[in-house]
Amino acid sequence: MRFLPRSASAVALVLTACAPRGGITTAPASTAGFDVVIENGRVVDGTGAAWYYGDLAIRGDRIAAIGPRGAFRTARAATRVDATGHVVSPGFIDIQAHSIGHYMTGDGKAISMITQGITTAIHGEGTSLGPMNDKLLAAEADTASRRVLSGFTGPNGFAKWLEYMVGRGTAQNVGSFLGDATVRVYAKGEEAGALTAAERDTMRAMVARSMQDGAFGIASALIYPPNTYASTEELVEAAKAMAPYGGVYITHMRSEGDKFLEAIDEAMRIGREGGVPVEIFHLKASGPRNWPKMPVAIAKIDSARASGQDVQANMYLYPAGGNSFASCIPPKYAAGGRLMENLKNPALRATMVAEMHAMDAGYENLCEIATPENVMVVGFRKEANKRFEGKRLSEIANALGKDWAEVIIDLNVDEELQLGELLFLMSEENIRLQLQQPWIKFGTDAGSVDPATARGMVHPRTYGNFPRLFARYVREQKVIPLEDAVRKASAAVATRLSLTDRGVLKAGLKADVIVFDPATIMDNATFERPHQLSTGVRDVFVNGVAVLRNGQHTGAKPGVVVRGPGYRR
Repeated sequence: MRFLPRSASAVALVLTACAPRGGITTAPASTAGFDVVIENGRVVDGTGAAWYYGDLAIRGDRIAAIGPRGAFRTARAATRVDATGHVVSPGFIDIQAHSIGHYMTGDGKAISMITQGITTAIHGEGTSLGPMNDKLLAAEADTASRRVLSGFTGPNGFAKWLEYMVGRGTAQNVGSFLGDATVRVYAKGEEAGALTAAERDTMRAMVARSMQDGAFGIASALIYPPNTYASTEELVEAAKAMAPYGGVYITHMRSEGDKFLEAIDEAMRIGREGGVPVEIFHLKASGPRNWPKMPVAIAKIDSARASGQDVQANMYLYPAGGNSFASCIPPKYAAGGRLMENLKNPALRATMVAEMHAMDAGYENLCEIATPENVMVVGFRKEANKRFEGKRLSEIANALGKDWAEVIIDLNVDEELQLGELLFLMSEENIRLQLQQPWIKFGTDAGSVDPATARGMVHPRTYGNFPRLFARYVREQKVIPLEDAVRKASAAVATRLSLTDRGVLKAGLKADVIVFDPATIMDNATFERPHQLSTGVRDVFVNGVAVLRNGQHTGAKPGVVVRGPGYRR
């Protein structure tokens, strides 16, 4: 994983006036008892309780009151929102966001996420941009990026990073886990191998400081270098360092394919011996030969929970995953930051090709598990290669007259390791089974995109993960009821992260509130035509401020930093 922020000046947009539109009417704020009243909606409060008709009032950044329909009919309100025919619910919390780059260098509007109803984005899978030190700065090749990152060194480096992003202006609330790649490189650098005693001491101290800075725990991504170099014992020691601060160990496990069940065992061991809860990123059984393992995996988790161990998981709602095209290369060749050098070495080529073809070469090769016919390659920048955008790896290999593993090597060199891939790996039957588990939550596993400026192809979850939940699995297939879907998208994540001030609709809590039409909410993005915003989420309020009104972004950026339970001012 690389560290790729770019500097940019701070942006501050203030919403100064609101004209009447659609179901919203306004009055002078100076005469208001409430800033916003949302009335006539079906209230789904996030707890899992049955919906009811009710009204909700907002004052400042808090929910001021909730009552039955008509409760605030005579109250003064600066803005009234008529939610007739709509659901009023807590804003959704994305437990696996990848919008760091957007908040470091973009406009902060998070359009593809806000239109899904996501009001809080939690980052950090594998990598975070704080705290920084000389080893992490040395791993960043871009000079401008290093200048920005150097501001996140020293005491409170993790907190400085979060505050920098929000300081530029964010439409969403922003928080993060501490990425395990960041932990490891901070202590040792990019080399493989066990940590020395001194490096372990550095790791423990860095983890403790980051937890006090507001990290939610440690997030590992164990198929990607340098995360993959971390041993189970090293991860246990890191977990012990965060345990006093209420941290969670959240993991993209060492395998989601042929060693799926063994990887669950490792994650559980880290939680037990480290004394922390365990959360599994994007639970899945990858590849048809591994699909039958999902019921066994669920039984493992249920058994651990029955014995008293806190193990939970999250997921996205698509049958394909997505990551870097370079992830299909054995991670040992990336040690020390030498991946490109090794890819260009003709003496290693035959060995690399053989390892990529092997069913078990000691690493998680999702290209082999999916087969080349089920690997879509995206992100081409060179004009000569753009004809391959969105093509399957098998098609590209045929067009070039090369073995598919050789194509992986050559294209990663030619496109300087910037390509992505979509991997069609999962079964719909397993997706439905996972959805029904009480401990499931949701994450997009994607970064925010603006379709007006987007280039190339992305995974459709970037635009549609949460609306797809309500359109496909609640409304159409009736896999789970509306109330349970809202709970898993909001309160379940807030509870997992010890966010006690948001995630449910309750007087006194932060006013992260959304209004959506359960009859029309829809994901429109597809794998072939991804750059399409979802529809059906009409209004979004973040900390009491309207960010989306009648489906249109207002330009407001009221997001704040959200922090874990170990935070110390």
